[in-house]
Amino acid sequence: MRHSILIFILYCVVLHSPRILAQQTHIELDLQTTVQLANDSSLSAFRAKNSYMASHWEYRSFKADRLPSLSLYLTPVSYNRDYTRRYDSEQNIDIYRRQQSLYSYGNLAAQQNLDITGGTFFIDSELGYIRNLGEQTYSQFSSVPIRVGYRQDLIGYNPFKWEKRIAPVKYEKAQKELIHQLEQTAETATGYFFDLAMAQAEYELAVENLASSDTLYRIGEQKHKIASIGQADLLTLKLDRVNAQNSLQNAEINLKRTMFALAAYLNLEKDTRITLKLPGYPREVIITEEEALMLAKENNPQYLDSEQQILQSEQTVERAKIESWFNAGLSASVGFNQVAESFREAYRNPLQQDIVSLTLSIPLVDWGVRKGRYNMAKSNLNITRLTAQENEIRLEEDVIMTVGDFTIQQHLIRSAEEAMELAKLAYEQTRERFIIGKADINSLTLSTNRRQEAQRNYISALKNYWQSYFKIRKLTLFDFEKRTPIADTFNWSITGK
Repeated sequence: MRHSILIFILYCVVLHSPRILAQQTHIELDLQTTVQLANDSSLSAFRAKNSYMASHWEYRSFKADRLPSLSLYLTPVSYNRDYTRRYDSEQNIDIYRRQQSLYSYGNLAAQQNLDITGGTFFIDSELGYIRNLGEQTYSQFSSVPIRVGYRQDLIGYNPFKWEKRIAPVKYEKAQKELIHQLEQTAETATGYFFDLAMAQAEYELAVENLASSDTLYRIGEQKHKIASIGQADLLTLKLDRVNAQNSLQNAEINLKRTMFALAAYLNLEKDTRITLKLPGYPREVIITEEEALMLAKENNPQYLDSEQQILQSEQTVERAKIESWFNAGLSASVGFNQVAESFREAYRNPLQQDIVSLTLSIPLVDWGVRKGRYNMAKSNLNITRLTAQENEIRLEEDVIMTVGDFTIQQHLIRSAEEAMELAKLAYEQTRERFIIGKADINSLTLSTNRRQEAQRNYISALKNYWQSYFKIRKLTLFDFEKRTPIADTFNWSITGK
């Protein structure tokens, strides 16, 4: 019986105390730690880093294509048994003959692509073996000990030249785009940080207001008994207490929502309980429009993106222009070869092998297809240039407006902080005067509202300041505190580079 009672008590404790089963993780964050966590752990930062790594390996592949390559091509075994058409010279007719053969082939080739000409220089060596298995069985080896050659389009599109111009621009843009995205992550994390800071401050103020409203209502009841205040003022105090209760519930809901949003963005556990430490008054940073515009033109990846788009459009124009003409290609090689019935004989006394071929491709009638492609490519190039100009104008406007907002916010923070302190002091004095009967309920309500508004304005000013600061860093990729480009001090090891 005693054992059953203990089990029942334990069940009730567990049922009514869920925190015993799942305790929340508590973490205290300041703004710098929040930004660091966002750049290390958020999904947006993870996506930016992987996007950069894809570009990094693409550029590594481009560099590797400019180095000599060594390739081995093999056909280890090829067996054929079929009927094939053959010419019978005695009867002067074509007849089908049964054929069985075993074939093997290997080629070892080293080649080097040339960016300037668009051609390919190569050195290779070949070995082939064939054995007929029909009525007359015989074997042969064919060897090319060494062959040196060159392949070149005489009048044709040279992709190597354009890759050499575009690839470095594309890779530099990817590097700056990574830093740009991480600064965007910092700006977004700052927004979540101050949303939670606002909710946290309003919750704490709501708790304080509820306690104060309850105290004032109890004091009001005592004053009403001695006819110090009227029934209307007492009802107003009671209404303030009810509103304070409702405000506390709404503040608690908003606190949970903003806390979950920040935890989700930082990729923390969903039930993590976060306590924030507001940053102090930031030191003054002087940024001029001229300096910000100059740094944006030097560092912002949008300018490199425009350059890349224009280069790719010019590449398309040249390709369409060249392909509208006739094409000519040259292939030449010099080497040695030999054929023998044994492997050793196939490499003895090789004969010189000279191969030269010229190819032509001449469009005779295409109903204006090539000309249409060329004109379309030129029109797209003009559109790309105009789009680049429009994007640059919008970027300059964004830089100018952000610098202006940042300068204004630096002045607003100081006045907002002073207003918050004054509102808090005025509320405390008004509350004390109301308790001793020297202030009415309207003055108390007004001072309470002013205190709440001043707190919101201060946190909003901090939020706007830091978001403007990170936005300027994002637009210019420049650290104005260290006075150096962010790329110069960027930790590339976080990308696994």
